[in-house]
Amino acid sequence: MLLFLIAYLAGALTIISPCILPVLPFVFARAEQPFIRSSLPLLVGMALTFAGVATLAAVGGGWAVQANEVGRWIALAVMALLGLTLVFPLLADRLTRPLVALGSKLTERASLAQAAGRSPIGPSFLLGVATGLLWAPCAGPILGLILTGAALQGASVNTTLLLAAYAAGAATSLALALLVGGKVFQTMKKSLGVGEWVRKGLGVLVLIGVAAIALGLDTGLLTRLSAGGVNSVEQGLLSRAGVGSPAASNREVDIAALPDFGPAPGFDGGGEWINSGPLDIDNLRGKVVVVDFWTYSCINCVRTFPYVRGWADKYRDAGLVVVGVHTPEFAFEKNSDNVRDAVRRFGLPYPVVLDNDFAIWRAYANRYWPAHYFIDARGRIRHVHFGEGEYEQSEQVIRQLLREAGRDPGPDMAATTSTGAEMAGGGEVGSPETYVGYSRTRGLASPETPVRDAVQTWSIPALSLNQWGLSGAWTIRAEHAEASSGGKLAFRFKARDLHLVMGSAEGRPVRFRVTVDGRAPGADAGVDVDASGAGRIDGQRLYQLLRQSDGAGEHLFEIEFLDPGAQVFAFTFG
Repeated sequence: MLLFLIAYLAGALTIISPCILPVLPFVFARAEQPFIRSSLPLLVGMALTFAGVATLAAVGGGWAVQANEVGRWIALAVMALLGLTLVFPLLADRLTRPLVALGSKLTERASLAQAAGRSPIGPSFLLGVATGLLWAPCAGPILGLILTGAALQGASVNTTLLLAAYAAGAATSLALALLVGGKVFQTMKKSLGVGEWVRKGLGVLVLIGVAAIALGLDTGLLTRLSAGGVNSVEQGLLSRAGVGSPAASNREVDIAALPDFGPAPGFDGGGEWINSGPLDIDNLRGKVVVVDFWTYSCINCVRTFPYVRGWADKYRDAGLVVVGVHTPEFAFEKNSDNVRDAVRRFGLPYPVVLDNDFAIWRAYANRYWPAHYFIDARGRIRHVHFGEGEYEQSEQVIRQLLREAGRDPGPDMAATTSTGAEMAGGGEVGSPETYVGYSRTRGLASPETPVRDAVQTWSIPALSLNQWGLSGAWTIRAEHAEASSGGKLAFRFKARDLHLVMGSAEGRPVRFRVTVDGRAPGADAGVDVDASGAGRIDGQRLYQLLRQSDGAGEHLFEIEFLDPGAQVFAFTFG
């Protein structure tokens, strides 16, 4: 709610901008005329013009985000330009001169029509369009900042409502000007100096933010946004306002008296469907639904698959529908062929919808991979579980919801089978998930000063626990590091299992060899290498490289790439 109030106030305050002054005399000239035939058409014309400018900005911003890495720099360039227009009014004047010229022509036409005594509805509407065009350059920098942030998070109903709140604020200010007339006009003139200082201060802050992001002083922000992640500040505000998913935590629940968290959002905004045609939440009334948020390179998601598959198979005939929502963490996970291959490899029999724009993720106000939402036959969310574990409790929830719907879940629980990376982790895990790309990395111990997005020769020093290093020629990018001609990567870790998210440039196969403490893994080899440590990158996915038989311990892992083009994204442990 606070975000909408801020957007509304931002729209209301744009009326103090100097470039609105030329049109205000014409607006005030209508203050004595009937509201329906004069003022209302003016406001409608202004609102439509704002809507057009907002639509163009949102479409352009959305395209930039789809460009992934390129979009990151486009977004930064747009934000920098907007900041400069706030600091330097002359620059804004030059950039918006065509809009101002068009607005002036429409204003002149409206005035001539009024002088000729023709119906005021048409001239008033034209004057509203002119007002919007003249006002847009003033509002543009502030409105553009809102739109750029919204586009980075993806199009959504929330974005539309924010823009509507902004336009409503602007319309309210103009309506006030119409009602009060010249007194407001004089007050605005006095406030222009303060307004200009506020605009310039905001512009300086925007430029500082752009510089900080470009230099990597806040390396995680842009990647989280460009990948579609949820803005934590906005998400916190929405959660406190009670919008979206319940503020649930994983704890023991009374299965016989499950709470009601409200109606379940649908799947609007999702993309391609796998294993079925598009599903509608309203058409699933009468069924019990489990919505599973996952992404295919997430080891925690992979380890839930045996249970989710088991539920789907066991209770399908009793009225359970499982819907997988694939919301990507890395850019390559947006590729529908990659997701289809993952659905096939993991044997997921239920419908899966691609949520590349995070529309469904935001509708549920979700923040985790994996996350399971349990929906009753009335379409109400009754239970939520985040992460791995508590599978028996989750299944008991399913059985209770089926009983509430008048269905018989049967006497037996679902059977599950786990192999390879799907098997649960074991032992104490002393190493965190670690990203290799510069946007979110930590623990890099190589002594070289990193140069972003350029080939650089690296060396591996002696490593302490949870440190890693590179040797050979590598290019470190936002999401991954890419080996130019072979190369080696080492990580000192403490865990039983080690997984590495990898791919290759242009999809070429890349051979690699793994060692643990300088030796071949032997019986400790993961499913994607043999006992000698040999393996091959055959796609963009998660690879299980170690599953140690002696449990979790501290070891030095090394992987050497025998062909060029290897791309390394993230380590995960279990």
